[in-house]
Amino acid sequence: MGAEFDDPEPRRRSPWGVLALVMLTGIALMKNGVDVALGPPQPAAAASLGRTAGETFAPLSVPKGLPHAPAERILIPAIGVDAPLMNVGLDPDGWIEAPPADSPDVAGWYQNGVAPGERGTSVLVGHVDNNAGPAVFYGLGTLRKGNRIEVPRLDGKTAVFEVYGVEVYSKHDFPGARVYGETGHPELRVITCGGTWSRADGYEGNVVVFARMVSSR
Repeated sequence: MGAEFDDPEPRRRSPWGVLALVMLTGIALMKNGVDVALGPPQPAAAASLGRTAGETFAPLSVPKGLPHAPAERILIPAIGVDAPLMNVGLDPDGWIEAPPADSPDVAGWYQNGVAPGERGTSVLVGHVDNNAGPAVFYGLGTLRKGNRIEVPRLDGKTAVFEVYGVEVYSKHDFPGARVYGETGHPELRVITCGGTWSRADGYEGNVVVFARMVSSR
């Protein structure tokens, strides 16, 4: 993340890049769970999207999307997260590369998708725990509607998002279209492990935070 940013033209990105995450997040992020005493907190019913499956979020007004620029950090004040972001892509087998398990305080931006603040749905991922204990997104399930997420970018701008829903989905029935679908606005999804955990299979699902951009600076 120390490289200088110089990207005057928008990058070409495969339209399948984000759609691939439908399978990827349910598998690649589930490999490092540990038997933490009570497990990570799970989303409360009050934080649910509160809408029917397939319905898209359509705010009355949102800021104009920013140009493409790599993400640098993620800040979630409500749960004390201030973490660097590393670029993650796909491994040789076609699965998403989660941040290294031995770097629990680092999150990842799926660089083949949309940049945070750009029109479309940007995706950030991170571990909930590792063999040493809680990791960067351990508290993700405690977020509530109205909490803010800030994403500083390498062009010097910061995209500010507001949470409007927190859900937990089974990795065997992950609603890809609902999570990654295009809304026509700058959106953010922050994803970590969630649901029940077993020593044999790891975490059963994913916690997904839905947020929309409300400002930039």
